Amino acid sequence: MGAIYLVRHGQALASAYGVSDHGESDPTGGLTPTGQMQARVTGAVLRGLVPSFTTAISGGLARQRETLAGVLGEFDELPEAVVDDSWDEYDLAGLMGAPTAAQLADGRSFQQSLDGVLAAWIRGELESPEPFEEYALRVARAGERAVAEAGSGKNVLVVSSAGSITLWLAQHLGIDAAHWPRLSASMMNASITKALVGRSGVTVLSMNEHLHLSDRDGGIATFR
Repeated sequence: MGAIYLVRHGQALASAYGVSDHGESDPTGGLTPTGQMQARVTGAVLRGLVPSFTTAISGGLARQRETLAGVLGEFDELPEAVVDDSWDEYDLAGLMGAPTAAQLADGRSFQQSLDGVLAAWIRGELESPEPFEEYALRVARAGERAVAEAGSGKNVLVVSSAGSITLWLAQHLGIDAAHWPRLSASMMNASITKALVGRSGVTVLSMNEHLHLSDRDGGIATFR
C-alpha cells in the first residue's frame, strides 16, 4: 500500500490572484513571508511522519513550486521535483476578472462572489478559457498519475491548490460538483491531506490538517 500526501500551497502574494494594484515587487504570484514559513513548518511535520518521499510533484504555478521547495527543504533525502501543470488551480482572474486589493482583503465578500462564479461555471453558464468539465478532467488525470506513483511502500508528495486538491477529493468521496466549492473554501494554506492507495483504490484518511500551523508561534494558519 502506498500513500499520497497532498499539501495546499502556502499563503500567496496578492498577484497570484490577479491583483495588480497591491504594490508588490513580485508579479509571479509566489509566497508571502508567512507562506514561506508555513511551507517550512509543514515540511517539518511531514518529516516526522515520513522518512522520505519517493516522488514529489507540484503544479506549475509559482506558489505551488515554492511551497514544494519549502517542504522538501526540511528533508535530507530529496527526490527530483516533478512539475505537472495539470495540478494548476483554475484561472480565477479568467473566471471573475482580476480582483482589486480591496476586494481580496474583504475575505467574506470575496468568497461569496467567488462561490457564485464557481456555481455558474459548474453549470456551464459562464464563458471561460477552460470549461469546468475540462478542468475536472485534467485534475482527475493528474490524480491518476500521482496514484500510479504510489505503489506499495511508496510515499508521494503533491503540492497544489485548494480547488484542485478538493476537486480530486470530491471525485473520490462521491461529492457532486455543485458542493465542491464549499469544500474548497474550507482548505487552509499549507494544510495536509492524506490518502492511501491500495488494491481497492484510493482511500482518503484525513483532510485539511492544519493544527501544526495554528499552534506555531501564536498561529500562522490562513485561508488566503
